[in-house]
Amino acid sequence: MLQHLLLHPPVWCPHLQAGMRGLRGLYVGLLNTFFYTAFALYFPPHVEQLPTITSQTSGHLIALPYDESFLFKCEAKGNPRPTYRWTKDGMDFDPHKDPRLKTKESSGSFVIPNGKDIVKYQGKYRCYASNKLGTAISEEKEFIVPMVPKFPKEKIEPVVVAEGDSVVLECIPPKGIPPLQLYWMTKDLRHIEQNERVSMALNGNLYFSNTLVTDSHDDYCCFASFARIRTIVQKPSMALRVRTINSSQAGDGIISVQERKPRFLVPSNHMTTYLKKGEELELECIAEGLPTPTIEWEKMKDSLPKRANVMKYGKLLTIPDVTEQDEGKYMCKAKNSLGEAVHHFHVVLEEPPSWREEPVKIQLAEIGSDIHIKCSATGKPQPTITWKRNGRLLDDFPSTNLKVLDDSIIIHRAELRDTAVYQCEASNKHGTLLANANVLVMNHPPLILTQNYLEYATMLGKSVIMDCKVFSSPTAALHWRREDPEGSVDGERFSLLKNGSLQIHRVEMEDMGQYKCLANNSEGTASITTELFIKDSTRIVEPPQDIKVRRGSMTELECLVECDPTLRRELEILWLKDGIDILSNYTEDSGYNIDVGILHIFNVSHSDEGNYTCIARTSLDQNTASAYVTVLDVPDPPIQLVLSDLKDRSVMLHWLASNDHNSPITEFIIQYEENYWEPGKWKELLRVASSQYSAPLMLHGHINYQFRVIAVNAMGRSRPSMSSERYKTPPCAPDRNPENIKIEGLLPHQMDISWEPLLPVEHNGPGLEYKLSYRLLGVEDSWKEQMVKRHSFVVSDTPTFVPYEIKIQAHNEHGWAPEPRLVTGYSGEDLPLAAPENVSVEVLNSTLLRVSWSPVPKAALRGHLGGYMVHWWQTQSLLTTKRIPSERQTLSIHGNRSHTMVPGLKPFSQYSLTVNVFNRKGDGPSSSHISFTTPQGVPEQPPILRATNFQKNSITLVWAPPHEANGFLTGYLLQYQTINETLGKLNSVNISTPETTQWVLLDLGEDNWYKFYLSACTEVGCGSAVSEEGGTVSEALSSKQALPSQEWFVGMMCAMAILTLIVLIGCFVLRNIGGKYAVKEKEESPSDPESRAMSEETPCEYSDSDEKPLKISQQLFVGDFKEDDSSEDSSVISEDKDCEFNEDGSFIGEYSDYTRRVSKEVNGHRSVTA
Repeated sequence: MLQHLLLHPPVWCPHLQAGMRGLRGLYVGLLNTFFYTAFALYFPPHVEQLPTITSQTSGHLIALPYDESFLFKCEAKGNPRPTYRWTKDGMDFDPHKDPRLKTKESSGSFVIPNGKDIVKYQGKYRCYASNKLGTAISEEKEFIVPMVPKFPKEKIEPVVVAEGDSVVLECIPPKGIPPLQLYWMTKDLRHIEQNERVSMALNGNLYFSNTLVTDSHDDYCCFASFARIRTIVQKPSMALRVRTINSSQAGDGIISVQERKPRFLVPSNHMTTYLKKGEELELECIAEGLPTPTIEWEKMKDSLPKRANVMKYGKLLTIPDVTEQDEGKYMCKAKNSLGEAVHHFHVVLEEPPSWREEPVKIQLAEIGSDIHIKCSATGKPQPTITWKRNGRLLDDFPSTNLKVLDDSIIIHRAELRDTAVYQCEASNKHGTLLANANVLVMNHPPLILTQNYLEYATMLGKSVIMDCKVFSSPTAALHWRREDPEGSVDGERFSLLKNGSLQIHRVEMEDMGQYKCLANNSEGTASITTELFIKDSTRIVEPPQDIKVRRGSMTELECLVECDPTLRRELEILWLKDGIDILSNYTEDSGYNIDVGILHIFNVSHSDEGNYTCIARTSLDQNTASAYVTVLDVPDPPIQLVLSDLKDRSVMLHWLASNDHNSPITEFIIQYEENYWEPGKWKELLRVASSQYSAPLMLHGHINYQFRVIAVNAMGRSRPSMSSERYKTPPCAPDRNPENIKIEGLLPHQMDISWEPLLPVEHNGPGLEYKLSYRLLGVEDSWKEQMVKRHSFVVSDTPTFVPYEIKIQAHNEHGWAPEPRLVTGYSGEDLPLAAPENVSVEVLNSTLLRVSWSPVPKAALRGHLGGYMVHWWQTQSLLTTKRIPSERQTLSIHGNRSHTMVPGLKPFSQYSLTVNVFNRKGDGPSSSHISFTTPQGVPEQPPILRATNFQKNSITLVWAPPHEANGFLTGYLLQYQTINETLGKLNSVNISTPETTQWVLLDLGEDNWYKFYLSACTEVGCGSAVSEEGGTVSEALSSKQALPSQEWFVGMMCAMAILTLIVLIGCFVLRNIGGKYAVKEKEESPSDPESRAMSEETPCEYSDSDEKPLKISQQLFVGDFKEDDSSEDSSVISEDKDCEFNEDGSFIGEYSDYTRRVSKEVNGHRSVTA
């Protein structure tokens, strides 16, 4: 890949160019190091090259039965392209001639398929890659075809020993592919138990330090398991028979079981153990003897390393991964009560060959120079060095200019024929190392490998490296200079690197421009030109800020970046959490989302707390900014609850606080639970400050408590702590009496007493009850007492509304509560007996009335005073002689008051009024009726005003009378003024005929715009005005409108007549409906005593003719119409709500909605007293 980049450089797009500039220095430096260490030299494609092995088989190949095929790999490069050949066991071997083998053209690799005759391919293979310049060789690899391991078929004679003797059952496993695992079992696959007396050695033999009669079996079987080939084999079973030494033999002079001191069975003689560095050391000692010996281990003149393990009942010492410090002498000691035996091991650590100095892989030498090839290896034993040229021993190439000196080859005055691949093999008994060294002798003019006209970019103050990689022989001399602008590259800020590149330190703006690299040797000259650009640095203008966020919420960190405009397309913003890239190391479920420099964190958890770093980077530079996210949460529950100072009515509770999750604890809540009254329900007992970690708890009696603590911070409450141990207090008398005693009389002759009972935990013992004591207040009388278990009691046959003294005391089986306090209350109430007297009214204006009365005596109240109620209703409008159905209105005045104001009356009307008192039981009787009248008021605003018939100097105004005249209409006040560019003088016209509904204003100015104001008037004054706008026209328009104006007037009169008839019919129907509803409302009113009393006193009587409202309404309507035609006409017009005038002035009956108003005019003060 690197070769391709240098020989075939890419076409540099502008943004790609910019993207690579900042990495050039690092890239070139690494590339240079890579070439000279890995390949020693890079050759252009057209230069001939020696073969180099690029890929070969690693390690030996084992033909396992379950593998389909086996690949021998050999790939090489060179110019010309290499050809391949193989040797097998030192003899030529051509894979292409064997039809069973799979080969590929232009490749040295081949594949051996697994099959029946695969054994014939077993052997050692080596690959040779050659072209006309030389030959490279691969390491020798062995192809192993394992045979199926088998124990020999043999008949094994039984082993007979006397009781107490030692014995060895040999396994001698067959050879096979490691790893090998051995174990002893019986035919029914039961493992032979191993212990201090019986054990299997590393060689697989089963050793008995001494035998017992119970060791006799006919089916001792050794099993060998070969995991790589998935095979287990079994040795024919062996019989072991242990003869018992009985007493009869002892009587004949034969000694019973003989005891003896230890003797080693393994190892049999002194031994030196050789192993490679990094392997595992295994030393084994198995001894026979009676009693069974024990084994001890030690290292001579030192102690056993800490890595040492003693296994298999002390018989095996292992040390993994041995080093030079583990070399030396070790001793195992076997001993019993009769003596001991000692064995020494000498452990020697050896090493396979390793390179001390590996030959340079590629050397390019000019003709006539001296060439040195050094090959230095180390190992234990010291490796031997063998030199080859093109795969053959140097002895096959007689030469006068080549000498071998120890581990080096020197070629004097090299010639073209000395071009070859030289091989160095370093080997000892533990392995072999092979190195190929390519030596190419040639002369070549300078060839600059770096692309011409490359552009580089960097930031102010940074460093930059501009490449100039040259291939030449002999080595070319390199020189750099400034081209545009011209100048030198001398000075401390400029450095020429060994690979020919120019490095500029601490770049300045004047360094921008073109540079030229020149290379020359004895064979020729070459040059390239490059250009350097200076870019703006990347800046984080709005860095992320430290934040505190609640667990479970969402937050975001913002990182706003600015960079050079030419680098925007490649700008990359990365986020790290605690140094780990979020985008590549966290899953989608982790709750992170990155959007244009903003890091969103969803469903924040404790794991999200940490340091977040924003990295803004381009190919030239990078900038970073960090912020810390602190996750806030409720505290962890307190821990380690402990009770101390246990007393009858108190205890001390201790606890420890846990993690507050970055929000300081503000307080602790102590809760309790008891398992009798409300088991499982926790209640708050006490709150203490955050600085306290213990609290004294005051307790009730006869309660089995347990406690828990909750920590509180600004985020909320923690989960409750684990519960404390339970503590039960002894019983005692109650601490307090009931509270919130309530005394009321639901009936006139009884007193209902209720109270708030003690909480169950306040009983302090079993058998809680209450002693209720009561007596009349202010009377020397004995207390009447009742013992009750509930929390209410009814005292019967009491006088009506008299005061009592009451007290309630709690009691249980262990005594009385403290003396209770006295409470005063009243017995039941009854309805008041008297009505208020001296009721008087004062009419303040046409809508407001002042009422006063004398309070009802306390004795007649017969209860707690609630207040007074004023009732009034309109009986007649003074504009007509007709009577108005009663519509009673009520005003309640709470407390002991003797006067009030009654608003909302209708002007020029007759009213009736009564007053009554009320208590908690209900209303008392009403006072006598008082009648009064209200004076006239000002009329309401006319519902409509229209300006029509616009002439040169006149305008006709048409209007409708007000809905409510509030008195006798005396006429209208018409005012008008011009409203052209400025307001003109306000002119007034008094219209003294109330029947008038239109007016023609004359003598107006030509072509002016006017605003008109119309108010209706009574003798009291004029009401609010309705306004309208209109304008006169020019003389030319006036003549055209003359004829339509006359027609309009006639049409308007006709419309007025028709509309009047329609409205009369409508009013006739409405009056009948209204009469029906007035009676119906009276019939459906509440039937309580007060209502009935008021109904009896009302002056409005209805005969049975009231059930025919249509007839009565019709008669009243007709009579009123005849009596007061003008008044009735006004009322008729006001009932229609859809009246309007056309532009020609015709009246079609559209009236605007209106609102009833209470007049503020005062027409004298009148007092009426009943």
